[in-house]
Amino acid sequence: MNEKVKISRCSFKRFGRTVAIIQARMGSSRLPGKVLKEIEGQPMLVRVIERATRSKLADAVVIATTTNAEDDAIAALCASRGYAFYRGEPLDVLDRYYRAALRYAAQTIIRLTADCPLIDPDLIDRTVSFFRGDEGVQPNYTPTKERPYYWDFTANRLPPPWKRTYPIGLDVEVCSFHALERAWKEAKLSHQREHVMPYLYESTLIADSRDMSGYYEAIDRENTSSAFRALVVHHHTDFGRLRWAVDTAQDLEMIRKLFRILDNSLEFSWLDILKYFQEDKALLKMNKEIKQKSVYE
Repeated sequence: MNEKVKISRCSFKRFGRTVAIIQARMGSSRLPGKVLKEIEGQPMLVRVIERATRSKLADAVVIATTTNAEDDAIAALCASRGYAFYRGEPLDVLDRYYRAALRYAAQTIIRLTADCPLIDPDLIDRTVSFFRGDEGVQPNYTPTKERPYYWDFTANRLPPPWKRTYPIGLDVEVCSFHALERAWKEAKLSHQREHVMPYLYESTLIADSRDMSGYYEAIDRENTSSAFRALVVHHHTDFGRLRWAVDTAQDLEMIRKLFRILDNSLEFSWLDILKYFQEDKALLKMNKEIKQKSVYE
């Protein structure tokens, strides 16, 4: 059973349309074409969409791919299956997200990636619920009409030097359109444009959902009046060493084995997957030596 998510129906109107945007492209450096690699009869991208659409708090799921010719295959898949999609900048993914959010009238944006076929819909909802303040984790801030949300950015993990407690491959990031638009206007560094959200948590104040006794500084606290309010959601037990994303052939084979074990069922949580890893040590060894790429690479 996953963590219980407290859903406040009255917050729907206040936060507007919530859209999960899945970034997808064929040009992976370590496993080219990975997003359309087959996993037990379905492309990996479809597996991610199947999981994301089970979120109770996402009003829509949109695929954000690029205008590159190699990504025509992704656009064709989306068109043939009736998936909402947007094609934009190949390298400036922040611009692609911003314009996709505009196209689909998103007021709250959930960022997902197409290489995470085990993404958990309940964990998506948990992260959104924290973003909305429904979990009772709230900063010393009173929402206004212009900024009706408690947090600008909420995630269940951040890259080093921050610590993660959920397995790699369950990554969920949530932000307001206001924050995304400001990042789109102000972010200058290449990694901030390519990875969409770094501008929202670099040089800002971050709270940890495990300890709300106060804020702790991230990198720079020179101008706190303009700092984003960011929250990192953690699990009470640290499973951050586990790798469930697909970036290499070893990762793909491990995921294929898991889906065979699941017998193609969509009725599973990340804790169900964790149980398989705890019971079958061979699963752990399949991609144990793969190094996760840094956001700065």
